[in-house]
Amino acid sequence: MKIFGFAGWSGSGKTTLIEKLIPLFVARGLKVSLIKHAHHAFDVDQPGKDSYRHRHAGCGEVLVSSSRRWALVHELRGAPEPGFAELLERLSPCDLVLIEGFKRERVPKLEVYRAATGEPLLHPQDGDIVAIAADRRLDTKLPQFDLDDAPGIADFVVRHVGIG
Repeated sequence: MKIFGFAGWSGSGKTTLIEKLIPLFVARGLKVSLIKHAHHAFDVDQPGKDSYRHRHAGCGEVLVSSSRRWALVHELRGAPEPGFAELLERLSPCDLVLIEGFKRERVPKLEVYRAATGEPLLHPQDGDIVAIAADRRLDTKLPQFDLDDAPGIADFVVRHVGIG
């Protein structure tokens, strides 16, 4: 599995960009998965549903399956959050794993930058950033893309990881 990450401050447009890239990768015949790091509590289950009720009653894991999808929810219940490598091992085999968040992981990354966030650029302190998608031209030697150039970014990613 090839891995490529996206790093940027909240509000920079990472999720929107990745959402545009995924169909472009899939159209190339690639099987794509994604690992996203959330900095807050989240729930994929709905209050009142059986699986939610079972999890809140104390189950450590609840697996829900249907003819269209299955989902496994694992409650940490005070245990440490799994590391990136452990999460990666849990994915089914695919061609390309996209990573959103996990800024400190040693994987090639595209910095997603929007000046309006008021935050500093990440690439000067992160040698794993190999390109930038931004809302303006930046003074850098790294390859740069406009935030709206999803086809150009997709081409770069597949070439960079060696599946293009």
